[in-house]
Amino acid sequence: MRGKIGLEEHFAIDDTLLDSKGFFPEDIWVEVRERVLDLHGRRLRLMDEFGMDMMILSLNAPAIQSIPDAKKANEIARKANDYLAEAVKKNPKRFRGLAALPLQDPELAAKELQRCVKDLGMVGALANGFSQIGDPNTIAYLDEKQYWPFWSMVADLDVPFYLHPRNPLPQHSRIYEGHGWLMGPTWAFGQETAVHALRLMGSGLFDKYPKVNIILGHMGEGLPFSMWRVVNTNGWIPNRHHYPAKKKISEYFQNNFYITTSGNFHTPALLSAMLAIGTDRIMFSTDWPFENIDHAAVWFDTATISEDDRMKIGRTNALKLFKLKGS
Repeated sequence: MRGKIGLEEHFAIDDTLLDSKGFFPEDIWVEVRERVLDLHGRRLRLMDEFGMDMMILSLNAPAIQSIPDAKKANEIARKANDYLAEAVKKNPKRFRGLAALPLQDPELAAKELQRCVKDLGMVGALANGFSQIGDPNTIAYLDEKQYWPFWSMVADLDVPFYLHPRNPLPQHSRIYEGHGWLMGPTWAFGQETAVHALRLMGSGLFDKYPKVNIILGHMGEGLPFSMWRVVNTNGWIPNRHHYPAKKKISEYFQNNFYITTSGNFHTPALLSAMLAIGTDRIMFSTDWPFENIDHAAVWFDTATISEDDRMKIGRTNALKLFKLKGS
């Protein structure tokens, strides 16, 4: 399929580059470093070769969310966003941007999001999970009440918010001790992000701001497969679940969430997601430079789905959600 749009596609600046190094063996880092710093060279050649019309770019992880000092986080976020805006300006037909935000301070984050959307032309935001605030061991999740004014800004601007993974802090990772291979994208990323997403669903956030749209990568971080059990556990017990939200968790998942295929190029997972959340809420992505564009594109172009669904997932859903003009 030609014309695909990917929206979990990353870059780095010098200040955040080493955040990605720890996820890869030393002998692989040279390759990853070249990939993540490149924007207009190899990246574009691969896009052309494998039918990607556009990438919506975002900063690598954990980046801004791992800078405890709010002032410093804001400084680096603005630097990354200015760099991204200039890169997009050089080739706006092929690139758009998602803002990096200093969520250590919700007011600063709201102001930066407004600047990025209104002044820099960005089409949404991406945050790497929880933020470390004040010191490395103090964290906050985005369902907490101090963030609700920030979500008001997201709703007012009417732009999507990508909730991207990060690893849990070491003191919260006892279950992975001795099994480091489970950290990162193998398992810990998905578990951490799925719980964060469920917190958002149960918090009542979407009752107050029903037009807020959250995007999850990696085919929904396991939630399409698990959603029935989340909602129906011990279904014989009246009022089994207690949370502030007014509706079933699955209703928020189906109405306020989108998912992408980033880093999960598996047709049974795609078919399960289509049944769970609907074809209109799934979008193609590769997770470049950490996954291969060819692996994503060749799989997607031959997946056993209808051509109408392939076009929706590969292109038109993203055009609609991000209010992009199609050629």
